[in-house]
Parts: sequence; structure tokens; C-alpha cells
Amino acid sequence: MKNTYLYYFGLFLMIFNGGLIKAQGCSDAGFCTVNSLKPHSNDSISLYKNQFKAGLSVGKADHSITVYSPYLEYNREINSQWGISVKVAALSQSGNGVSTFGVSDVYVNTNYRLDQNLSFTLGTKIPLANGNKMKDGQPLPMDYQSSLGTLDLIAGIGYQIKKLQLVAAIQQPLTQNSNQFVAENTPANSIWRDFQTTKDFKRSGDILFRASYPIKITDKFLVTPGLLNIYHLSDDQFSTISGTEQKIEGSKGLTINGNLFLDYVLNKKQALQLSIGAPFLVRDTRPDGLTRSFLGTLEYRFNF
Repeated sequence: MKNTYLYYFGLFLMIFNGGLIKAQGCSDAGFCTVNSLKPHSNDSISLYKNQFKAGLSVGKADHSITVYSPYLEYNREINSQWGISVKVAALSQSGNGVSTFGVSDVYVNTNYRLDQNLSFTLGTKIPLANGNKMKDGQPLPMDYQSSLGTLDLIAGIGYQIKKLQLVAAIQQPLTQNSNQFVAENTPANSIWRDFQTTKDFKRSGDILFRASYPIKITDKFLVTPGLLNIYHLSDDQFSTISGTEQKIEGSKGLTINGNLFLDYVLNKKQALQLSIGAPFLVRDTRPDGLTRSFLGTLEYRFNF
């Protein structure tokens, strides 16, 4: 049986590497990393009730931009059915002679577990920046913003069939940001002409469907391959210099990502997780600056 697991694990890595070479764009607005919507082991933190996480994500974005995102997270099991989660993140982008850093968002979520196989999530993403960071008095593209600048509703449902874990969720902006970047207002031969104008940017919502399957290798080591599908519900919009609203054609559609989670238990209270992801299928246009051709995250967990 272990040989079968290793075969599928190797097959996944070959597919993953192929996707990494050819594809771009994870397009995650945040709900993919909500604690109750991520893959999980069958082990519970109920012995300790509280969990603290600290992590760092590294990604490659469009326009030769490198992205770093540190975060802190606290999870609390109130009882056998109810739990809460709070996460705070920041974002750093570097490329094309520009480096930015800023706080991004706070995620506050509640989770209700109806039984061992069925759970529900309801929460929100609260922006800590307005999505209109500037350099030398000029608005920067969304690719350099630390937050989408939108207040979002997050809702999801999780269901487990034996070991197979299925999650469906929606993230819907309730407000929009204040971005004022206009590519036409930049010098004719500058790199900024290659970026999408996002003046008065209006971002559509996303729905998510994730399937994952944890494979226990040893008592301390768990491998979880998964497939993450994100569908952007409609084309995003921006305003032209004249003030006319215009759709960004090709921004609606499906992104399919491969994920791999590697969990290692240090002791009863502490664990490490390395997760990597890359897309297999992408939307034609991703004007929100969320493109990632590769994303890796190292996370430390402490139960108490």
C-alpha cells in the first residue's frame, strides 16, 4: 500500500513540475488559506484548545516581481462544534527597481462542525490598506499593493468522505478599493506601460472548490496532495481617463492549481508545515496583482 502512495506522490510531483514550468497565476484572494478551508489531518487540537501559527510565503509574480508574505494566526476551539480563527498578514513586493512593504488584511472566521464529516465556515477579510499605495506621488499598479483594499465576505462548507476532503467556498467583495493607477499616464517607454490600468478598480468575487487527500507516511510525517479550483465570477472593471467604466476582458474564468502539503510533527505541541503550489490552468487576464507562477509557504504551529 505504501508503494502505491509513493507512486501517486511521484506522479503528482511530475505533474506539478510540468505545471510550474508552463503556467502562471494562482489568483487566491485569501480564502484558500483560511484555517478551516485548508486540508487538515484527522488529528484534533482539542487536547489544547488553542493554536498559534507563524508563517512566511514566497512567490513569483508577473513582471518579474518577487513576493514575500509573513503572517500570524490564532485558532481557538470553543467547544466540540464551534471554533474561531484570526489571521493577520503583511506583504512585500520587489521588482523593476521598486520595493514595497505593508500590512495587508485581517481574517476573522468562525467554524461550525455539525459532525465529524461536515463543517461550515463564515467570516470576513478586513483590509488594512486601501489598495492605492504610491511612489513619488504616483499610484502604483495592483501588483505592488499590500492589500486588495476590499472588505470581503467569506463562506464555505467542508465535507469528508473517508480520507477524501472536499471544500467549497465563496469570497465576495462588499466594498471596492481606491486604486488610481493609469498606465497611459506613465512615460511612454517605461515598464509601467505593461501593467493593467486599475483606476476605480472593481473586483468580482470568487468561488473555490478544493479536493485533498492526506497520506500518513509515518507517525510524524503526513503528505497531502490536492487540487484547488478557483472561478472568478465575472470580468473585473476599471475607469478610463475619461471616466468610462470598462470591462477587463478575460479576467473572468477558471484557475486550476496543484497543491502539496508536507506536515512534520516535532512533538505533541509543535509541528511544521511546508506547502507548495503552482497553477495548471489560468485565466487570460489577472489584473488584481494576485498572479503567482509558484508559491511556497513554511509554517510553524504551536498548540497550547
